[in-house]
Amino acid sequence: MRRPLTGASRRPHALAAVLVAVLLLAGCGGRATTHHKPGTRHEEATGGAGTLLSARDEGGHQLRELPASQAPAVRVETRPDTEGGWNIHLTVERFRFTPDSTGGAALPGRGHARLLVDGREAGRLYGPWGHVPAGTRTLTVRLHADDHTAWAVGGAPVQATVRLDGASPPTAPPAPKPAPTPTGRTVDITVSGSTVAPPPSRIELKKGERLTLRVTSDRADTLHVHGYDRELPLPPGTPASLTLTVDRTGLFEVETHGSGLLLTQLVVR
Repeated sequence: MRRPLTGASRRPHALAAVLVAVLLLAGCGGRATTHHKPGTRHEEATGGAGTLLSARDEGGHQLRELPASQAPAVRVETRPDTEGGWNIHLTVERFRFTPDSTGGAALPGRGHARLLVDGREAGRLYGPWGHVPAGTRTLTVRLHADDHTAWAVGGAPVQATVRLDGASPPTAPPAPKPAPTPTGRTVDITVSGSTVAPPPSRIELKKGERLTLRVTSDRADTLHVHGYDRELPLPPGTPASLTLTVDRTGLFEVETHGSGLLLTQLVVR
C-alpha cells in the first residue's frame, strides 16, 4: 500500500514548480532580443520598432514605418576610381551599422544598407564605404533594419539616389593641354667699355615665359646665362640675340666672359 505524501515530502515538488514558473516568466516580456525565435520569419523577430506596413520594396522586403523625427537618413558621395567603377561613401544620421546583429530584431537606429544598381539589388553594405561597377547609371542606397525590413517614412523607403555618368570613369587623368607659346619679351642691352646700359637690374619673369636678350657690345666677347648654361658670341658693334624659355625658378645672372661685366639678373618665379 502506498503511503500518503506528508507535508515535508510535498515541499520539493512545490519548489520545483515555482522555479519552472519563474524561468518561463523570465523568457517572456523581457528585453528585446536581436536574434530570431525558432521558426519565426525576419518580420516576426521580437523587439520590432515602428509600424510594419503591408507594402514591400522591389526585393520583397516589407517597409517599417517610423515618424520622420525618429527615422534614419542617408547621403551618398561617389568618386570614380582609376580601375573602373565608382567608390561610394555614405553619411548617415540617427543610424549605425550593426553587422553583428544582422538577422535579429528591428531596433531603432540600427541595421545595414542595400545597394540598387540601375534598379536591381546588387549587394549590402555593413559600413560607410563601398564600390559599384563601371557602367552604372543610377545608384540607390536604402537603409534596412537588422530584420531586413526597410526603414520607411510616409510609406516610402529611407534611401538616397544618385545618377552616375553611365560611361566608365577614366582610367587615368587626361593629359593637360599644352599651353600656347607665349610671345615673350625682348630686353636690349648695350655694353661700352665697362659701362652697361641700362644699368644692371633684375628682370622679373614667370616660369615658362620666353625672353630674348639683344646685346650690342663695342668689343668681341661672349654672353653667358648662368644656371641655363646658354652662351652667345658678341661680335663688336653688331647686335646679337639669345632667346630662351625660362623653365627653372630662381635667380640667374647674365654676364660677359671676357670683360666679366654683370649685364642683368633674371628672377624666375
